[in-house]
Amino acid sequence: MPRASPSRGSPSRPGRRTRRKGGPVALALAGGGPFGAVYEIGALMALEESLEGIDFSELDVYVGVSAGSFLAAALANGIRVPEIYGLFIEGEGADEALSPEVFMRPALREFAARARSLPPLVARSLWAYLASPFSRGALESFAALGRAIPTGVFDNDTIHRYLERVFTRRGRTDDFRRLARRLYLVATDLDSGESVSFGRPGRDHVPISRAVQASAALPGLFPPVEIDGRFFVDGALKKTLHASEALDDGARLVFCVNPIVPYDASLAAEKGRGRHRQLVEGGLPVVLSQTFRAIIHSRLTAGIAKYRGQYKGADVVLFEPDADDSEIFFTNIFGYATRRRLCAHAYERTRRDLLRRRHELGPLLARHGIRLRLDVLQDESRRLGVPARRPSRGVPAPWRLPSAAADLRDTLVDLRRWLAKERPLA
Repeated sequence: MPRASPSRGSPSRPGRRTRRKGGPVALALAGGGPFGAVYEIGALMALEESLEGIDFSELDVYVGVSAGSFLAAALANGIRVPEIYGLFIEGEGADEALSPEVFMRPALREFAARARSLPPLVARSLWAYLASPFSRGALESFAALGRAIPTGVFDNDTIHRYLERVFTRRGRTDDFRRLARRLYLVATDLDSGESVSFGRPGRDHVPISRAVQASAALPGLFPPVEIDGRFFVDGALKKTLHASEALDDGARLVFCVNPIVPYDASLAAEKGRGRHRQLVEGGLPVVLSQTFRAIIHSRLTAGIAKYRGQYKGADVVLFEPDADDSEIFFTNIFGYATRRRLCAHAYERTRRDLLRRRHELGPLLARHGIRLRLDVLQDESRRLGVPARRPSRGVPAPWRLPSAAADLRDTLVDLRRWLAKERPLA
């Protein structure tokens, strides 16, 4: 059952709680770096306008992991999805806009601390080698120099300071205990390997901005974050979504958004979308990206199956990119123009996913008092940030033809693959 939170209540919304048909509703957001956050914003924009009976800034429970913790914390603070889009994508509001510099400032203090440790490490390693040059090789003697390598390239304290400024504005809070909604931000304890949920009793005294910093501290890119004498790194190290945080609290419907899926290069090539038929052509960065995505997604698939078996009566709805989406796999988001394009792409894909799954999702969502707005989903004139055009009645709109042709082509490819898989062996 949901735990009581009598002390909670934001300055603008003192402890308000919405009664929902079917029980509490939650949102769980996975990671994926700045790319993941941009994709999730586009997906949420599509969900927000396509679902009637739900406001994603007024849910009962929010769970954020890694990049998803940014958005979960903003939504739990009552910041609406279009406002998040304006801040993170369009850069509206000079003092609140999220720029790449927030993520890419060099970790100078970390570099300096490691540099100071280098001379004594070199001296000890040299002494160890000279003392027994034949019994200990040079590699073994100088292995301790690895301690002088910085634990992160970029300074994630800028993330903490940015969010602290955003969440301490009037009507918002940087304190878990003052939120009107439950918020759980998951990080990994570096020394024990255990997942820690900030926002739970005993962990809710930590500032939300600091918890986001810890949850998003991807090893190698950002240094571990010290909280109460312990060091924390990215929350996705153990699980991809941590939707069980919401399910354990009694959520009966959990919307999950995961931007990280492995890429199917051969399927993309069949549909005329792929850059490479074989990913090895893309070099080491592409190979590492595919490896990371495959590991992350396999855990997610196992987790979703476990949720559906363990939490009877609860509905878990997952939204993620298609496996053949080359735009998602090869994108680079370090620029506002690229972010807008990626966000719009995620918006379009999520709308298409909702329409394709309408027969499955319609009855499921209706159990929770939520209705699919088919008129919105079938209006192909809609674009992210652009007012919808009104098509002439009875006349096919010309801008719908390329989309319809692409849908037909993709359907035929999927059907051919399904038939090949289902055909019995001779």
